[in-house]
Amino acid sequence: MSELKATREAYGEALSELGAKNKNVVALDADLSGSTKSAVFAKKFPERFFNMGIAEADMIGTATGLAISGKIAFASTFAVFATGRCYDQIRVSVAYPKTNVKIVGSHSGLMTGEDGASHQATEDIALMRAMPNMYIANPADAAEAHDAVFRAAEHNGPVYIRLCRAKTPLLREIQKFEFGKASVIEEGKDATIFATGIMVYGAIEARAELKNKNLDVGVVNVASIKPLDEKLIADLAKKTGAVVTAEDHSIIGGLGGAVAETLAEKRPTPMERVGVRDVFAESGKPAELFHKYGLGTASIVKHAEKAVARKK
Repeated sequence: MSELKATREAYGEALSELGAKNKNVVALDADLSGSTKSAVFAKKFPERFFNMGIAEADMIGTATGLAISGKIAFASTFAVFATGRCYDQIRVSVAYPKTNVKIVGSHSGLMTGEDGASHQATEDIALMRAMPNMYIANPADAAEAHDAVFRAAEHNGPVYIRLCRAKTPLLREIQKFEFGKASVIEEGKDATIFATGIMVYGAIEARAELKNKNLDVGVVNVASIKPLDEKLIADLAKKTGAVVTAEDHSIIGGLGGAVAETLAEKRPTPMERVGVRDVFAESGKPAELFHKYGLGTASIVKHAEKAVARKK
């Protein structure tokens, strides 16, 4: 079994390293620094950390002011609050004027588990994707999350980084994160699975199962949701003739929506989407929720078979 580590842990470590290298880096949190792991930065640089309390809109407003003053502001809280509770402030104060604010949402998707529907952000990518000027990173493991924090700091403008609560496998196949680029983990001939976040691990497992069924299916890690690597998506769709998307997010407006939009314009292709299907979930262990709502490896396998069958 691969080593397990949560992407939120990598965020805390990377932010602390970044703070040591750049005195303009500041961090803000909405009274959840122990959970988001920004507390690692706070302990090392207390003079550059601001606990805004349970006031997410104030946090974004303050981050904007700090960014305008020349700081690189990282503002973190749970993903459902980071994108939903202060949507207007993000739109008007961050995205519209292109301020240098990095919004970091931990505890995303059904992997949040027992906290239930009120805390399971399954529409956060859709909200941020529709926001002009916003870059979006959804790393597949802790190593990629570490990279994404540094790349976000280098980018002069708004960024949303999506992180996971649970410890997840470190994947040897993951390459260095780069905005606008997806990375091919394995090429295939019969279909391509485009996966993001925790679902990349499930896609790799699905590929192995499909191989036992005499199907050669490729796996691509789409950690950069926006900008999207449209050329690679269209090229692999042309090569394999069938596409599956996999995400711990609603199939509406997330990776599935983004890939479908790309293929509709550039390369119409038989396509199946694995993700949350326009419902709110419930409290439960992540593995049980993945099974109930069709996000598990077996579901990826089933949808890949359907996509391949549609080629005929």
